[in-house]
Amino acid sequence: MELIQPEELKKRMDNNENINLVDVRELSEHTAYNIGGKLIPLGQILSMQLEDIYELKDQEIIFYCRSGNRSAQACLMLEPLGFKNVKNLVGGMLAWQEKFPG
Repeated sequence: MELIQPEELKKRMDNNENINLVDVRELSEHTAYNIGGKLIPLGQILSMQLEDIYELKDQEIIFYCRSGNRSAQACLMLEPLGFKNVKNLVGGMLAWQEKFPG
């Protein structure tokens, strides 16, 4: 698992790069604040419901959650299943909102 800093992700987003973002938080968290990621709660990944991301197996996927813990679990779970380029957003949405308020 690689790490990506909020500043690097924001720069890539501002440059309109095609980025596969996956939010592993719960629906209520996603609804309250979201940076555009596809919602796939961690429980869904842990129960091997991977059909929504399986086609991205060979592409870069950046996972995020509230603080970076759940997204790290998702990365660690997916790597042995052949997901080759998973990244965890350091500090999650807490760090993102601290660095980019508003």
